[in-house]
Amino acid sequence: MTISVLICDDSAMARKQMARTLPKEWDVEITYATNGAEGLDAIRAGKGEVVFLDLNMPVMDGYEVLQTVQQNDLPALIIVVSGDIQIKAHERVKALGALDFIQKPVSADAISNILQEYGILTLTQKDQAEDTPMIKVDMRDACQEIANVAMGRAADLLAKLLDVFVLLPIPNVNVLEVSELTMALKATEESSTVSALCQGFIGAGVAGEALLLFHDSSFQDMAKLMGVANPEDKNTEIEVLIDTGNVLIGAFLNGISEQLDMKFSQAHPVVLGRHCTVNDLIHDNSEKWHRTLAMEINYRIENHNIQCDLLLLFTEDSIPTLSYKLGYLLD
Repeated sequence: MTISVLICDDSAMARKQMARTLPKEWDVEITYATNGAEGLDAIRAGKGEVVFLDLNMPVMDGYEVLQTVQQNDLPALIIVVSGDIQIKAHERVKALGALDFIQKPVSADAISNILQEYGILTLTQKDQAEDTPMIKVDMRDACQEIANVAMGRAADLLAKLLDVFVLLPIPNVNVLEVSELTMALKATEESSTVSALCQGFIGAGVAGEALLLFHDSSFQDMAKLMGVANPEDKNTEIEVLIDTGNVLIGAFLNGISEQLDMKFSQAHPVVLGRHCTVNDLIHDNSEKWHRTLAMEINYRIENHNIQCDLLLLFTEDSIPTLSYKLGYLLD
């Protein structure tokens, strides 16, 4: 009997990867949704007996979908597929009724094992490859999904070190001119002052800089979580800034390098500005950045006044290599 399967993810690349990792002999009819609201409509229409659900999505996220399905007792077996690998994220989705959790990027073995474990997988001789709709993926979408997975790696490390839950956004990816960098930092209020850390990185055919903007209002809370003495001391602020940068930048770059099968070498971190506005920071360092592929992530820690923005700026010369590497993931 044919099973209705729903793949709910805002990334076209993630939907394509998910569809092609499903067992080829599994007798299914696949429906796609690009956000939680569309996903719920599909479930209510009987198109989601089995659901593969992302967590970070626009309009309605995965947590809200799980909550709605649970509250309304909708007929759906939901498997969460996410780059947010924090232990507390696992606990929360299980409490909301998720059947299980799969870490991005997905693998065929992981999917098959879970489906067999729960007795969901029924095999036929039907080849599903011809019935799977073509999904077009552009470079921006692919980069956003790469950033999404890397973001989850960095958040998980920070969460484990501080015993907190890191709230994750949808990564913002764009090709920008230097004049547009200030606009890219949408999560940073104009009235806020920040301290900034920059760290260069280079790999085979890829180079760039990671820019960490730490909101000045976050220093004391972060220092307390880190157990740093004298949280109000000015030298403590530098220590907190560098330690946070080491965690987020290092883990994020590792997440990207694992997905693209390449290694990055990192330069020593450099403090760019202290207690300045974003406009001042960009203006004072405009010669460092030109046309760039920018990945922007805004990290917040639940129940704490802590917010920082991580911006990865790839050089324009890196774009052809990134496109080539991403092609392997899309084939």
